[in-house]
Amino acid sequence: MPPPLTATGASTEEDAAAAAVVAAEAVATSAPGAGDPEPQRKKGRRRKKKRRPRAPTEEEVAARRFVLRWASPGREAANEDERDVVEVGRARARRPRVAVELHAHSARSDGSFSPAELVERAHRNGVKVFALTDHDTMAGVQEAMEAAKQYPIRIIPGVEISAVHSPSDESGAEEPVHILAYYGSWGPARPQELERFLAGIRKGRYARANEMLLKLRGLNMPMKLEDVCKIAGNGVAPGRLHVARAMVDAGYVENIRQAFSRYLYDGGPAYATGSEPAGESVVQLVCRTGGVAILAHPWALKNPGAVIKNLKAAGLHGIEVYRSDGKVSGLSDLADTYELLKLGGSDFHGRDDKDEPDVGSVDLPVLAVFKFLEKAKPIWCNAVKETFASISERTTDLNGSNGFRRISSAGDLHSAPFF
Repeated sequence: MPPPLTATGASTEEDAAAAAVVAAEAVATSAPGAGDPEPQRKKGRRRKKKRRPRAPTEEEVAARRFVLRWASPGREAANEDERDVVEVGRARARRPRVAVELHAHSARSDGSFSPAELVERAHRNGVKVFALTDHDTMAGVQEAMEAAKQYPIRIIPGVEISAVHSPSDESGAEEPVHILAYYGSWGPARPQELERFLAGIRKGRYARANEMLLKLRGLNMPMKLEDVCKIAGNGVAPGRLHVARAMVDAGYVENIRQAFSRYLYDGGPAYATGSEPAGESVVQLVCRTGGVAILAHPWALKNPGAVIKNLKAAGLHGIEVYRSDGKVSGLSDLADTYELLKLGGSDFHGRDDKDEPDVGSVDLPVLAVFKFLEKAKPIWCNAVKETFASISERTTDLNGSNGFRRISSAGDLHSAPFF
């Protein structure tokens, strides 16, 4: 049985003294500024000490210089270098960066801005390389390239192609996948083949939109396909975003985000698939037409590992790894495993959403951009070579003479301005 306590909480003077020592030690370890001042000062210094920025490597500096010069052909990049100089070996030097946007949508698919407006926005945000990647159409690329003539910005003709992935072992359900295709300045080789392929997908979008409207009607939200197509615009195949906007206009939901989170998400009560081709066939088509094939937003997939493995076997060149909130480490590891490029973009649509990443907001490392261009260069050059050969053959068939100078070697193409 413990001894009786005094009014101070101690049974004897010794106990009281011991209690005082314990209390003092407790205060010293918990109260700020108490105890030995030297350890506290050291702790404070540790807390305030900031990590000094890593000095850029020679490889990063060289990559940045290459990308800038490629992004502004015919324009001297010296001014850019002077304004954002990076000296190798200086610990306080900034990490080399070039603002790049490789994933953005215009009003030619499900975006809000015209291609020209997007290019102007990209320039305003400091973007030097911009890829227009509308869903299943390249109709806006020419307008984007025309608009870019007044800015020091390079346009990469692109498209985001809708597809589906079916597990080879039949262990799971189909899921939608999207393949980003990037082409050289002269566009794809075999353009007619690519356009026929894309037109088939766009045609299926009308049937898909109608199916979504039927499901919404069953949920007491009747709407007409004509209204959705009017929102999409003349000649634009309707997508989920257009259906969502129609739902907002009809007063069924408060905003587009609510339409997706409640009804239109993958597998949602109003979700429907169209006539999308297999992901492997899309990758093969992109490779066949002289493009670089990248898997878009793989973090949205249920089984990204299986999808990436199958698409890699079909010729996939890379995957999106970088987002506005940073690098997705697990996907970066998968990219390393399958020796794939690591890219990323904002996926900008121009929605009325404060949380949507803006054009050029993804911090894509300059080495990632350089590796992308390094991979793309021979692919794009071969596409131009094939295009020239095709034109030359058609000209010879028509008049018996070759009206075009033959490209004699890959070296001629590697130094040509269309890369």
